[in-house]
Amino acid sequence: MSHATLQRRGQILTELIDKKHVTVRGLADRMDVSEATVRRDLKMLADQHDVLLVHGGATLPQHRDYSFRAKADRNPEAKRTIGRLAAEFVPDGDQIFVDSGTTCFQLIAALQGRDNVSVLTTSLRIATELTVPGLNMILLGGQYRAVRRDTVGPVAIHAIEHLRGYIAFIGTDGMSTDFGPAASDIDSAHLYQLIVENARETVLLADQSKFSAPSLFRIARWEQVSKVVTESEPDQAWKQFFKAQDIGLIYPSGEK
Repeated sequence: MSHATLQRRGQILTELIDKKHVTVRGLADRMDVSEATVRRDLKMLADQHDVLLVHGGATLPQHRDYSFRAKADRNPEAKRTIGRLAAEFVPDGDQIFVDSGTTCFQLIAALQGRDNVSVLTTSLRIATELTVPGLNMILLGGQYRAVRRDTVGPVAIHAIEHLRGYIAFIGTDGMSTDFGPAASDIDSAHLYQLIVENARETVLLADQSKFSAPSLFRIARWEQVSKVVTESEPDQAWKQFFKAQDIGLIYPSGEK
């Protein structure tokens, strides 16, 4: 399967999460491909039970863990690059918080060879699917969200209130220079605000699709972010903004 095909199908799933229903014509226009190509993509996704075909388009099947998978399928190479770069800032013996997003999932995968690193997370997926020697996994309890396989709510907040001294690695659903990094759901945003507040340092992991694509609920103020890790060089406006904010910008063969 080609990289372009994987990208298209990841975009289809991402749009379905946001809109709950997509049309063949609308997808073809937004992705600049033929309607026949979209129908083939939808047929393949339906065969995998990831979408439900309806007249003129598709919708989401019920009771499917689609959220994490759809996001993971979007820009997978970028997420792996970001995870590898971010892992360079985790020394042996340190304590880190890692959020439940797909980019931070790649950070944990890149921590092979670290010794005695304590990982705080609300992600059941991170805690159970990634076995990395040398990592001490601490899963924070709370209200369990089956679709995202993570925890939020008062119990998770209570646990974070009693923690300090960690580096927070957080992702974002979108960001802008005036508003900051943000999440698409209020429960995650509320939790991450406290995580950032209590961290000794916050590192933002964001692929290029998140730049100038603001989301609804702010996670952090820019002055709380020490570094931004991304997969390629941002445009000049963003570079100047990060420099003015004294935020380290990390990308392959880029400045640090």
